[in-house]
Amino acid sequence: MIKAVIFDMDGLMIDSERVTYEGYVIECKKLGLVMEESFYKEVLGRTVPEVREKFRHKYGESFPMDQVVKKVHKYMDDRFVEKGVPVKRGLPGLLQYLKGHEIRTVVATSSGRERVDRILAMAGLEPYFDDSICGDEVKNGKPDPEVFLKACDKAGVSPQEALVLEDSEAGIKAAYRAGIPVICVPDMKYPDKEFAAMASRIVGSLEEVLEMFEKEDHLT
Repeated sequence: MIKAVIFDMDGLMIDSERVTYEGYVIECKKLGLVMEESFYKEVLGRTVPEVREKFRHKYGESFPMDQVVKKVHKYMDDRFVEKGVPVKRGLPGLLQYLKGHEIRTVVATSSGRERVDRILAMAGLEPYFDDSICGDEVKNGKPDPEVFLKACDKAGVSPQEALVLEDSEAGIKAAYRAGIPVICVPDMKYPDKEFAAMASRIVGSLEEVLEMFEKEDHLT
């Protein structure tokens, strides 16, 4: 039986990937550069060093990565304050089900603690999670399995008793390497064949995950 469900945040719970992309388009345009959606999809879910390398390769060594990232995060935060945090379809119902059935819930994300706590609070999601582990609290980011193994420790379960919900290829690989079944709910990018093979299932929305639990068909 699954005793804990581990959630990624951006792109899985929060509909943030499109807003992030918009932010990069705006900031790159200010620098006289073009950010294509195809390039953005290439960097989704990758580690920070990998992202930096891809940006350097595309835009050159002088690209002000830290400055751009800071401005993109501010763009996102301003949008969330103005219009609210957009949660993914099916998330509230799934969280209510898990809480009602005493299945533990943990957020495991590459985002930093300050940002995670702020977004969960703004979205009203804090009461539904038992714990969280953030990118600045691990030595190795996804696709390293560290964040998911620590999430299991926080939930007090073995990897075999947990289920990971992810949208990114790096997250899928991290869960696979941790020995935790993973369901992929793709956001802007459907996983390539290599990563799709690592997922127990690929579904269209969190509503489908809820249906699996309701049908007691969640033992992947």
